[in-house]
Amino acid sequence: MSARALLVAGTTSDAGKSVLVAGLCRWLARRGVKVAPFKAQNMSNNSVVTPDGGEIGRAQATQAAACGLEPSVRFNPVLLKPGSDRCSQVVVLGKVDGTVSALSYRERKPVLLHTVLATLSGLRRDYDVVICEGAGSPAEINLRDTDIANMGLARAAGLPVLVVGDIDRGGVLAHLFGTLALLSAADQALVSGFVINKFRGDPALLETGLRQLEALTGRATLGVLPFDSRLWLDTEDSLSCVADGVVGRPPPPHGTRWLRVAVIRLPRISNATDVDALACEPGVAVRYVTEPSQLTDADLVVLPGTKATVADLEWLRRTGLADAVCAHAAAGRSVLGICGGYQMLGRRIVDAVESGRGEAAGLGLLDLEVRFDADKHLGRPAGVALGHPVSGYEIHHGRVVHSGEPALVVTANETGEGSDAGAVLGTHWHGLLENDGFRRALLARLAPSGFSPGPATCFAAVRNAQLDLLGDLVARHLDTAAVLHLLEHGARPGLPFVAPGSD
Repeated sequence: MSARALLVAGTTSDAGKSVLVAGLCRWLARRGVKVAPFKAQNMSNNSVVTPDGGEIGRAQATQAAACGLEPSVRFNPVLLKPGSDRCSQVVVLGKVDGTVSALSYRERKPVLLHTVLATLSGLRRDYDVVICEGAGSPAEINLRDTDIANMGLARAAGLPVLVVGDIDRGGVLAHLFGTLALLSAADQALVSGFVINKFRGDPALLETGLRQLEALTGRATLGVLPFDSRLWLDTEDSLSCVADGVVGRPPPPHGTRWLRVAVIRLPRISNATDVDALACEPGVAVRYVTEPSQLTDADLVVLPGTKATVADLEWLRRTGLADAVCAHAAAGRSVLGICGGYQMLGRRIVDAVESGRGEAAGLGLLDLEVRFDADKHLGRPAGVALGHPVSGYEIHHGRVVHSGEPALVVTANETGEGSDAGAVLGTHWHGLLENDGFRRALLARLAPSGFSPGPATCFAAVRNAQLDLLGDLVARHLDTAAVLHLLEHGARPGLPFVAPGSD
């Protein structure tokens, strides 16, 4: 195969772009195609550290796994990490490159477009196929003149475009038609078909509407992907981490009761997927919570990562959750802090970098002091925890300058990481719970009366099975011959213009 690529755009955020890209990548990889994922610009606080020492969106790491590849900064050259409603940290080719507001970011986009196009061009030289993912919606016409992730990318790189819509949201035919009709004639010329995501029921019910949509637009719907409750790992959009929502599809317990985990849904939650591995275990019920009463029956409370540690700590206090967490710990029940959540458990945070607030008091559940450095620490460390080999990844500005508790992890260079105060534990490492031996040892420590840990669960196998399921859904429910034709020949010349369009 020669170098080919297409762009998957969406009618909205969380319409299914990430999972469709992962499914296409898996389907192609299983056909022996050398394929790579690409997202020019991602806005997400869910990220990973790559072997080449950079930081990218977690969805692109998952898509890389679907291709059989290690994650690389080339797969997501621009990552925006929101720290508030008005500003985001900019990560370019894996490294922090300042902070921007929504308005100031517009001024940087022309330069970033050169980086994006050069990176995509390199991937197209090195791989048979590149499957690109858009960002948000291509019909955000107020942003079109500086777009580098949707039609701006498609036009500059000559990419045919598939538009996916989520039927769960309602009005999917209007969403698909309206997305196309808001684009300029030149942009519309690249939109080559539609995909419907999360359909429940008999697809025959849609046939009349799909025929009318094709008659109105001149573009066919290339597939109707069914809703599948087995798909839930590695959610891209943190807005999908719904408060009060159960995580995953945990098997029933082997004992007489469930182990209940309450994950506090922080306003600026990051790397929310850290708790996914717990939700794969039989009898472990993981739920996001946002108010104190939801902690009363929890066996374990998790304070996850955050892009705004001090601000989210203030939110904990305003909502009463801080007092509830402290009462939970005082009762001898377990608390686990991860990255920013770990920092909150200490006595003192000194932060002139992320929040600029200076000194802030932590929850005081650990004898810990953290000071924020201007440079972000990125790493993929390894060590031993609770008697088991472990690995993970680090993404944080906060540095431990004092710890009075035993270390949770003994690292490869025999230094300590994290804190283990018995009922209260913490670590800067993301992905620690994905280590099967450590996770089972932790569950054994936490086990309430009546809870029995099930047989060994291999988290990597669970994730791989989900990627295979995505590949199966693409193979069975997408017009794969049409997809291959798009990759071979690009957008069909003479696709009709749909009024009104944009200037």
